[in-house]
Amino acid sequence: MRTDTPQPIRLSDYRPPAFLIDETALDFVLEPNSTRVKARLTVRRNPGQSGPLVLDGVRLKLLGVAIDGRPLDASDYELTPEHLTLARTPEAFTLETEVEIDPQGNTALEGLYMSGGRFCTQCEAEGFRKITYFPDRPDVLSRFTVRVEADQAACPRLLSNGNLVDSGPVPEEMGAAPGRHYALWRDPFPKPCYLFALVAGELDELTDSFTTMTGRRIDLRIYVDTGQALRAAYAMDALKRSMKWDEEAFGREYDLDLFMIVAVRDFNFGAMENKGLNIFNSSLLLADGATATDVDYERIESVVAHEYFHNWTGDRITCRDWFQLCLKEGLTVFRDQSFSADQRGAAVQRIKDVRALRTRQFAEDAGPMAHPVRPTSFMKIDNFYTATVYDKGAEVIRMLKTLLGPEDFRAGMDLYFERCDGTATTVEAFIACFADASSRDLSHFFGWYNQAGTPMVGLAADYDAQARTLDLTLTQATAATPGQPDKTPLPVPIRIGLLDAEGRPLAFTLPGAATAVDEAVIVLDAAEHRVRLSGVERPPVLSALRQFSAPVKLTVGAGPADDYVLLAADPDLFNRWEAGQRLARDLILGRAGGAPDEHGEARFAAALARALDDQSSEHAFKALLLSLPGEQDLSLAVAVVDPAAIHAAREALRARLAIGLSPVLQRMHDELGAGAASSSRVFSPDADSAGRRALRNAALDLLAAGPAEETAGRALKHYRDAANMTDAMGGLSALMLIGGQPFDEALADFYARWRSEPLVVDKWFAIQARSPAPDALGRVLGLTVHPAFDPKNPNRLRALVQSFASGNPARFHEPSGDGYRFLADQILATDGFNPMTAARLIEPLGAWRRYKPALAALMKAQLERIAATPGLSKNVLEMATRALAEG
Repeated sequence: MRTDTPQPIRLSDYRPPAFLIDETALDFVLEPNSTRVKARLTVRRNPGQSGPLVLDGVRLKLLGVAIDGRPLDASDYELTPEHLTLARTPEAFTLETEVEIDPQGNTALEGLYMSGGRFCTQCEAEGFRKITYFPDRPDVLSRFTVRVEADQAACPRLLSNGNLVDSGPVPEEMGAAPGRHYALWRDPFPKPCYLFALVAGELDELTDSFTTMTGRRIDLRIYVDTGQALRAAYAMDALKRSMKWDEEAFGREYDLDLFMIVAVRDFNFGAMENKGLNIFNSSLLLADGATATDVDYERIESVVAHEYFHNWTGDRITCRDWFQLCLKEGLTVFRDQSFSADQRGAAVQRIKDVRALRTRQFAEDAGPMAHPVRPTSFMKIDNFYTATVYDKGAEVIRMLKTLLGPEDFRAGMDLYFERCDGTATTVEAFIACFADASSRDLSHFFGWYNQAGTPMVGLAADYDAQARTLDLTLTQATAATPGQPDKTPLPVPIRIGLLDAEGRPLAFTLPGAATAVDEAVIVLDAAEHRVRLSGVERPPVLSALRQFSAPVKLTVGAGPADDYVLLAADPDLFNRWEAGQRLARDLILGRAGGAPDEHGEARFAAALARALDDQSSEHAFKALLLSLPGEQDLSLAVAVVDPAAIHAAREALRARLAIGLSPVLQRMHDELGAGAASSSRVFSPDADSAGRRALRNAALDLLAAGPAEETAGRALKHYRDAANMTDAMGGLSALMLIGGQPFDEALADFYARWRSEPLVVDKWFAIQARSPAPDALGRVLGLTVHPAFDPKNPNRLRALVQSFASGNPARFHEPSGDGYRFLADQILATDGFNPMTAARLIEPLGAWRRYKPALAALMKAQLERIAATPGLSKNVLEMATRALAEG
């Protein structure tokens, strides 16, 4: 039994800091293995607070401490592996410290570390304590002045937050080695230390500018690997569009004179919103048509926007404590999703966002990792950068806008920016702004932040033809989650519309209303709620939860006939797609349960054919219609998961559709490919062009489920003729599904062509990890010893290990349990050098209770093995013990 289990940190234990740091001056003398960091802090007692000054610090070699210029000896302070405590200090003073750190040896990629020969930082959430001694908490805001010194040949670029104040050579007469230079940066805005950033090294630069709505010129710079500047052009364009959109949608203007982004190869996160100096995983910044897919372009656009939007929702206004993480992340995800919807089409973007929510967050809510949008305790906050905090947090903001209406929502946001600017605040303060701006009581709404789990909403309809009324009975219930056995009803906005049997919209009148409408929002705020709609002229087909107006699971007491009407004619494109997903889900799960419906499968194929023939639909929407529910989504719809049965049933429906729709799919693939393979065709990442490629590749993907002898040649030609990475990966993916020698030959060709491009090689690893072939695990094991596999690079590790464990359920859940053992081995190995990344790999094992008993026992055994390993990091220990804990 472990005796060193770390104690949780609890929201209820929050106390304001004893001291505040008004000014922070840092002086870095950079060396790969022995960087010196001098810190000069202007400290004062926080009014009304008592206690000593406690500074966080981990893996720091302390060289000196002084107060108001007086050096301290060891008896003047207490030094532990994690803290420097000064109990006897003035109420206001200047504290100076000097430490030495080893960036080259920092494999955890937190604090100051080396990536590709460059110095870079990652301080969120608790990385700054690995740089110098400081109160490493988000409610201590300070103005930073940073001097960076390094060898000019090795580090010609010296970057930090804010505006550049001075730079130049370091005179040798000052004791500096020859060839040294420095840069001095000043950030005028107070910020918590997690937003500190520093980058130094050899980098190419892409420059541009943006003129704000008040006429200010902002210099824009993106720094990338040598020779890669042109690949940052799309990111720069996305940045400028984001800046303009934030001015128009939220009235937010950028505040510094300079905005910088740096791409780094080794990064635990996707990107980081450090004030004025965003640091990005290179996979989310670099793109051209030859090396990046349309999905890459979409993610770059979204993440560039997300990190820029953080300037106001995260930087100017930050979190009081880490329990308020959703305050900046959920809100900013909502903002970036809204931006993407405006850029790429609201319906298509909404479908993609909801699909991601269901795959990751609904699964999180259904297992031992379930937690509220605002958690109440943690051991390591790194483990709560989750789909619940980000994606469900965004859905909560979306519901708030739906409930208040766009005008009151904007008024609440304006009040939030005015009232909370320059502060570290809370969710309560945020919601209070909307309550005050709208003069509404939102206390009930706060339950969405405090209560875990996905509400189950039921909707029953009873039509009275003589009275022309429709009685709706709505119910809600949320299952128990860890630590929350009892649930209360939440306010659930349900957007509804009505169609008749021919698909024509039906008007209706709400209770107490004077005029009829064709769409309305009904708020279910109790366990049960009844509503009578009047003036319904014909028997209705109910279209409920339009635009996915709440993050719930909806059950409507209607049969397939209604879904076929919705699939054919619902003006709400999300619900049109949703109807197709429901029909496919029921067919797949019926077959998986031993009750195949071949007539229903044929009817579904015919309905899809008609939908594909609809000339009014966008290509991107049709591509989404062709994609069946994923195996992860399907597993959430059954009480006991049998991955092999679900996989076989899903593939059977895909095969049935491939055969039944073969003429349609082949024609579509041919027509959309006309001219696409020409090397003279200029690649464009715009939404319409991307939609055409998406539909063509979706058609090939479905054809690949049919007879191999009919599709292998088409897929191979598609791959060989590809003039861009999207089509190359589309062809390679189809060949992966078919398997055999054509796939192996294409893989060899792909690697030979792209072996010098790290981001493309990541795709090569990932596509093999998702292979449905029986030898998938053997292939993955072989790839772990491939010369290009570097587990210390998070992108490469995720490409292989996470793609297999999360993206290949049929092979990961093999009855032997070998897939579970492989994942546990990788988690334990990774924990030795990168605990944050290791902890995130536990998720596929976490839902073990939901699987059939033989698999559940094997999954649990590997979790127990992980949890019992001596010397485990706090990150992995917390995730493993949570996964094993009884509800």
